[in-house]
Amino acid sequence: MVFSSILFMFKYLPVVLAIYYISPVKWRNPVLFVVNMVFYGWGEPVYLLLMLFSITINYVNGLLIDRFRENDKKARLILTVNIVINLALLGFFKYYDLIAETLSLLPFISLPPLGISLPIGISFYTFQTMSYPIDLYRGDADIQKSFISFGTFVALFPQLIAGPILRYKDVADQLTFRSESAAQFASGVRRFVIGLAKKVLIANNVGLLWDTYAAMGASELTLVGAWLGLAAFTFQIYFDFSGYSDMAIGLGRMIGFEFLENFDYPYISKSITEFWRRWHISLGTWFRDYVYIPLGGNRH
Repeated sequence: MVFSSILFMFKYLPVVLAIYYISPVKWRNPVLFVVNMVFYGWGEPVYLLLMLFSITINYVNGLLIDRFRENDKKARLILTVNIVINLALLGFFKYYDLIAETLSLLPFISLPPLGISLPIGISFYTFQTMSYPIDLYRGDADIQKSFISFGTFVALFPQLIAGPILRYKDVADQLTFRSESAAQFASGVRRFVIGLAKKVLIANNVGLLWDTYAAMGASELTLVGAWLGLAAFTFQIYFDFSGYSDMAIGLGRMIGFEFLENFDYPYISKSITEFWRRWHISLGTWFRDYVYIPLGGNRH
């Protein structure tokens, strides 16, 4: 189920918003948890088990890290095991068939390809769940004792497909208390429509131009055609990603959440470094804070 589909816009979303706003405040997180699961399981229900497993593992390990906060050795061991489990799951579903195919070239190794389809959003929710115990271990976040609230954070449907990648510490207060308003809801609708226009009117149509040039053989492609194809691909990928991010931010506002911006006009950048800071900001800052800096990188 994608945001630009008739099913989502005219069936799923109106029902979700109606149920959400008629529910008492204390029941809104449980309502979101259930509708998140429905959204995620719509295409391939079997992967609901994988998501629930990921939520459970990170929730339990978060409790253990908090419990052994004064015992750094145990807390670090739990964190390490948690990271390994998360990366193993992500690596298996993303790369097993590629690794099996590559190793099959060797005469003494034979791994059967499994034809595994990639679970929707697994990269995004894996990064989200990993950041929670890491922040707990660092003392940058407080423990979340409610499984439902933690599960709501991990599987929040507005940003599950294409981000922005959330960090628990950024939305912890909003999980506990959200102050929805008509102005915020209207702002969310406006932002969703902008993102929808980017996706449907620009990205999809520019994508058709890219497909046309990409299908041409080298002998058919002119210099002008090559440049037009490159420009089409460049704009398609930007308006597709930023359109989804706009829709996610808008949907979040409709239910009282404020997500961080994810794109900041990356194509006006004057350097690769500046481009990295402006393109898919939540992903770039995630790798900066959890990979680059811990490995000795510059904080600035």
